[in-house]
Amino acid sequence: MNTSHAKTPLAVLWDFGGVILSSPFEAFNRYEAEANLPKDFLRGLNARNPDTNAWAKMERSEVSLDGFVELFEEEARLQGYRVDGWKILQALSGDIRPQMVEALRRCKSTFRVACITNNMKSGEGPGMARGPEKARAVAEIMSLFEHVVESSKVGLRKPDPRIYLHACELLGVPPDRCIYLDDLGINLKPARALGMRTIKVVDPEAAIDELQAMVGIPLRG
Repeated sequence: MNTSHAKTPLAVLWDFGGVILSSPFEAFNRYEAEANLPKDFLRGLNARNPDTNAWAKMERSEVSLDGFVELFEEEARLQGYRVDGWKILQALSGDIRPQMVEALRRCKSTFRVACITNNMKSGEGPGMARGPEKARAVAEIMSLFEHVVESSKVGLRKPDPRIYLHACELLGVPPDRCIYLDDLGINLKPARALGMRTIKVVDPEAAIDELQAMVGIPLRG
């Protein structure tokens, strides 16, 4: 990416699951292997009718967790497969990536920082943390952000451009002075269209290298 003419960034915006936490798709693949489902079946199911499916409704708090399980299992049945919706929910809690947390801490010393996360209202907070120790660790990471924009609370979810604009308004920073990290291309596209510089997080170390080049400060311990 040619950044020579880009405006100096003022804020770094972060996705949570798949960026700060490892991707839930890794856990989905493990479940698919255990349940004799085709690889990436669950990811494909979530991509069908992405604005109106069970996943989208859950992340906008339009259905309860029980309601999600019922709808999600029915969507799978319509594709010819049986799934356990509760096990799918449990698969959402990824592992914390300490190198990303360190990069976040270092960015916070110089830039405005916020999180934009598609999540569910479950009483367990962003990232569906499991167990008290991990829940505390996730809460500590969340406290590093000036603002956490949660789909389940604002009733908007990525890739709706309004959720990115909402984060910018909270920070008082225009989109073209922001960098945004996400692991999904579908979520990066609207951010780019608004003028943000974007980083797709596939390999965390490569993403940190890319971010470090953009922000111009060291991001590793």
